[in-house]
Amino acid sequence: MLGKAIPALSPEKNIFFIIKAFAAGVILATGFIHVLPDAFENLTSLCLNENPLWKFPFTGFVGMMAAIGTLMVDALATSYYQKSNMRKSRPNNGDEENDGEAASDHVDVHTHATHGHAHGPVSSDQDSQLLRHRVISQVLELGIVVHSVIIGISLGASESPKTIRPLVAALTFHQFFEGMGLGGCISQAKFKGAATTIMAFFFSLTTPVGIGIGIGISNMYDENRPTALIVEGIFNAASAGILIYMSLVDLLAADFTNPKMQNNSKLQISANVSLLLGAGCMSLLAKWA
Repeated sequence: MLGKAIPALSPEKNIFFIIKAFAAGVILATGFIHVLPDAFENLTSLCLNENPLWKFPFTGFVGMMAAIGTLMVDALATSYYQKSNMRKSRPNNGDEENDGEAASDHVDVHTHATHGHAHGPVSSDQDSQLLRHRVISQVLELGIVVHSVIIGISLGASESPKTIRPLVAALTFHQFFEGMGLGGCISQAKFKGAATTIMAFFFSLTTPVGIGIGIGISNMYDENRPTALIVEGIFNAASAGILIYMSLVDLLAADFTNPKMQNNSKLQISANVSLLLGAGCMSLLAKWA
């Protein structure tokens, strides 16, 4: 989001792709290395073994369904926005005027094509990309928010300094780079000032709210109770599914198949190195938290 104030960090610059690849690596490692193992630990706890129902691999199932659900929301929301945008752009005049305009547009496209322009299709592609970025930013925020609240509750309910210190370090690092990845998506979505502020404010509040909830329930919260294990495990698994899908499909695949990156070997190498660094650094933190 600093791209609005610092031209070097704008979405059109190469450095933006490199930083976003690092942030996507952090988000991917968060899903695979931090959140998913926690979900496995919760839903395979010895405290749940008394019930044969929990012998089913719910962690993978919930994560898979969350990823599929994210895909469906992604596709349906994009389709809805595109149809809504098409309705708004349609003229409300009579059929004759529509036919006349269609013919005029047809001639215009051919005329401009000889000069290498073709404004209509380009504008349509840009609108479609803008809609995709808006859907991506909203769905990604949902996945990050769910995870942030859970880790905030865990931190707030912790009473041992040995547990709190590594959690704070890990939380600070990956919240910063998750925020960077989300901010990049919001910047590309070109939301209005109010919407951008609300999304940034909502992201920044979720972990403190989770910490507040954790502190409030610390006296009665027992992380080994079956109910706590099931709820936390299911939310962690769902969050992992969303984060893994978003990082691979909407962040990495979208950027790595971008023509700008495909036509620039140095940018490709830099983005790959940045991705590995982000994933590696976040994975290394799993040793402490």
